[in-house]
Amino acid sequence: MAKRKPKYAVDKNKSYEAEVIDLTYEGMGVVKIDNYPLFIEGALTGENIRFKVIKTNKNFGYGRLEEILTESPDRVEIENKIYSNTGTMPLQHMTYEAQLKFKQDQVSNNLQRTAKIIDIPVYETLGMDEPYGYRNKAQIPVQMVDGALETGTYRQRSHDLIPLEDFKIQDPEIDRAIVIVRNILRKYQIEAYDEVALTGLIRHLIIRRGYYTGELMVVLVTNGSHLPHQEEIVDEIIEALPDTVSVMQNINDKNTNVILGRKSHVLYGEDKYRDRLLDFTFEISHQSFYQVNPIQTEKLYQTVIDYADLTEDDVVVDAYCGIGTISLALSRHAKQVYGIEIVEDAVQNAERNAAINQVDNAKFFVGASEEILPQWAEEGRQVDVLVVDPPRKGLEEDFIEASLIMAPERIVYVSCNPATLARDVKYFTENGYQAVKAQPVDMFPQTLHVESVVLMTKE
Repeated sequence: MAKRKPKYAVDKNKSYEAEVIDLTYEGMGVVKIDNYPLFIEGALTGENIRFKVIKTNKNFGYGRLEEILTESPDRVEIENKIYSNTGTMPLQHMTYEAQLKFKQDQVSNNLQRTAKIIDIPVYETLGMDEPYGYRNKAQIPVQMVDGALETGTYRQRSHDLIPLEDFKIQDPEIDRAIVIVRNILRKYQIEAYDEVALTGLIRHLIIRRGYYTGELMVVLVTNGSHLPHQEEIVDEIIEALPDTVSVMQNINDKNTNVILGRKSHVLYGEDKYRDRLLDFTFEISHQSFYQVNPIQTEKLYQTVIDYADLTEDDVVVDAYCGIGTISLALSRHAKQVYGIEIVEDAVQNAERNAAINQVDNAKFFVGASEEILPQWAEEGRQVDVLVVDPPRKGLEEDFIEASLIMAPERIVYVSCNPATLARDVKYFTENGYQAVKAQPVDMFPQTLHVESVVLMTKE
């Protein structure tokens, strides 16, 4: 009887040996069997490995790493497999130098392949001296485990909670605060929300901490407005965590994966805590976006300032400005800064932050950047430098068209997604702009994410 030929170049559930020739943007090793690519989690470029095929389709497949036959010099011993299972540190098996190179390559490859820009210098990724313990914000899911409220993180691609107290990449004081708050809630027998039965109360614990100030904000995300033993719980949190300046209750009674609801109550202090960046003081509310890595944020913002190359006569638009962190950093160097932000609370924070820092040349507007900028373009407003820091989806076409009409001399694009960055840069370079240089910044060590800054100038 003739031997069956595999439907593809490989058979599912069969083991193979191959050399890893590349990494995907998700950090998976790439091997080829008869020109058929397979992606292997945990494998590094240059390694010879044995793997089992676990999934195949027409164009590519996936394998599970079984044995490393020849190890890469970029490999290090992992801290704990739990960080891989949860996806919190997917690059922990890679030396930090290799992580920085991987992220530089992500930015460079996207600009070359998508934007078709071959000659733009993409500088070495700006890294950290100590690439752990950097996160100043934690959003921790909770579940009932063996009858007790438990904190941790979800297993990848699931809502199965893995109990965890040391997250490695979070500020250790935040890790400590999570355990303390959890134990107080346990003491008063507060039950975790059950997303299947739609019962229970606590959905998430959120802890935010000022890196330079040490101020703590505790947010209890609940399935309803009534919090049993509220006074006792808050009093014990304040006693156990004396740096706490704000305790918030956020109410999310919807059957949704969205963490925060629209309603909230102040249980202690005010809806704010403070931190500092580049010698500015910022007030941050529980709903407001604030970069999670303060050390690297200062490097990122300094790059923005350098690329903007402002004079005292320049008018700047800072789109997607959040609580005004970049706007205020630019205000020292410009004639006028206009910030645009869709979240009203963030704009209120931005206005307050301008007042706190005695900045009188920054003005903020509530609304979608892709709606406000076209209005300003129609009005014929002048802008010398445009700074954008959009969400992962990148810029809307209406926004880019309005930018082209306003024709700023320089555009500084801050991006958290190399793919949409390259797509948008391509649009600009096809319509009168030149991409000058790019600087990756490692805001999220041990993870796949990279922030980058690109300068474009009008031709």
